[in-house]
Amino acid sequence: MPSQDALLLAVWNWLNRMRDRNPRRLAVLLVVTGVVLAVLGWYFRPWLHGVVYGLYTTPIALPVVVLGLVVLAFLRPRLGTPGAAQVALVLAGFMLFVGIGGAGLLAGEELGKTTMTRSDTAGNLSETDPAKPRVVPQSVATRYASNTLNFPQYRIAGGDITVRNGTPYWSYALAPDGTFNHLTKRQHGTVLVDMTEQNAEVDTVVGDLQKGIGPAFYNNYRFETLKRADYLVQYQDPYMVVHEGEQYIAVPYTKPKFHWLPLPYTTPEWGGVVLLDRDGTVEDLSPAEARDHPALSGQKLYPFDLTRRKVAATKYRNGIVNTFTSHEDEIEVAPVPGEGNSQPFLVFTGAGPEYVVAVEPYGQAQGLKEVWTIDARTGEYERYSPTASLFGARKATDYVRQAARTTDWNRFTPSEPIPVVVDSQLYWQVRIVPEDSSGIAYTAFVNARSSDVHEVTTTAEVTAFLRGERVDGGGGDGQPGDRTPTLVVERVAPNGTVVGTLEIYDDETVRVRQGNATATNATNATTGPSSG
Repeated sequence: MPSQDALLLAVWNWLNRMRDRNPRRLAVLLVVTGVVLAVLGWYFRPWLHGVVYGLYTTPIALPVVVLGLVVLAFLRPRLGTPGAAQVALVLAGFMLFVGIGGAGLLAGEELGKTTMTRSDTAGNLSETDPAKPRVVPQSVATRYASNTLNFPQYRIAGGDITVRNGTPYWSYALAPDGTFNHLTKRQHGTVLVDMTEQNAEVDTVVGDLQKGIGPAFYNNYRFETLKRADYLVQYQDPYMVVHEGEQYIAVPYTKPKFHWLPLPYTTPEWGGVVLLDRDGTVEDLSPAEARDHPALSGQKLYPFDLTRRKVAATKYRNGIVNTFTSHEDEIEVAPVPGEGNSQPFLVFTGAGPEYVVAVEPYGQAQGLKEVWTIDARTGEYERYSPTASLFGARKATDYVRQAARTTDWNRFTPSEPIPVVVDSQLYWQVRIVPEDSSGIAYTAFVNARSSDVHEVTTTAEVTAFLRGERVDGGGGDGQPGDRTPTLVVERVAPNGTVVGTLEIYDDETVRVRQGNATATNATNATTGPSSG
């Protein structure tokens, strides 16, 4: 098989022969080829978006190219074309590497300091809305959605939070499954998992979307968005919206802001939200237009990735040099356990939906340095700095492990420690889930100041705790280890989903009877708690 160089040489020789024999025909051929390539490039421009946007948001590349051309012109008389080109290419590559690194640091410092300047200082945190508790973690919701799926040609795709009729749900797209279906079918609907109910409450909205999540490019929302909406922006992960029975795809996006000194670089800022309806019609909405759109009422609008990036960039609040030397007042976004999910977490408060990001001091410290709250509809930032010593998300999971000494931590794991505020006190809400995410064993609320752990097992108990009521959900009066069940009975659906749990304590008995059994038979079936 001929090498690439040999093929290029053969093409070059053929073009030279064509030029000598029939230059007009060659010119026509080149023009037609150029037009065809331009048309194809224009139609398939969504496939080129990553390269084009990367170059567009790397303005340092332009002066580096100019520098390389100047060096080439200066050295060409001395080293010849090949030697000068090699030197210019090596120098330009080195300068591009150094320039991109330096521009990245400048962009981080600019983003962090701007975030600090434009954020307000909060004296307290908003109270968590007990009517919209975040009970089901993402990994469990994904398992619920998969276990209840009864469409053999489709699979669930994505996984994000949406609001329907005032209730938050985990939403998934019904995407075609398998190569043939991927090429021939469209997104078939939306799967919604109620976030506020511990047991599997799944609703499926069926209806093909002309441009959806998961199909081939000609039926895909992203291809359509990059053709119909703004091209030179960065689109975030989509999420499903169900409004008055109609399905929509919402896609927040960021756009670059250019800075030219001391080096050219860009920083991201919120650009708006693209909304696609069932017919594939694309609406490019500004932030204000998105807030006023009836289909997006109550939805989160601000980009998730931008939230995390801005808060993380505040580590540069004391300058770039500080982050490499003394690390004074430097922060880092706290890592949290939980399969497939990380900060920021979206919570629902009395003020509306908010992103919450807990940050720790840089290094080995695990105390709570700050809590950032970002209005998920307006993008307004607030930072709360506790006046007393509070522990962070990682330490909260340690206290849960210490309190639940009878839990088999080889089979269960703490998931998504979310900060919630009850009666002006900060708690970490930690869900304990099996390793296979088949359900929720129980929920633990850990007081961020006293380390008291209160365990609850039902949705009603979670809601009662968020209302400030003292409930006995297995954790007694809030002290760790007050009361531990001797036996936990799980109701398991045929598909493996845990649909209910029952805790038995050492002073209680179990009565098991068939649905048509008499009271006498039921009494004879009474037993004490098992030790197995």
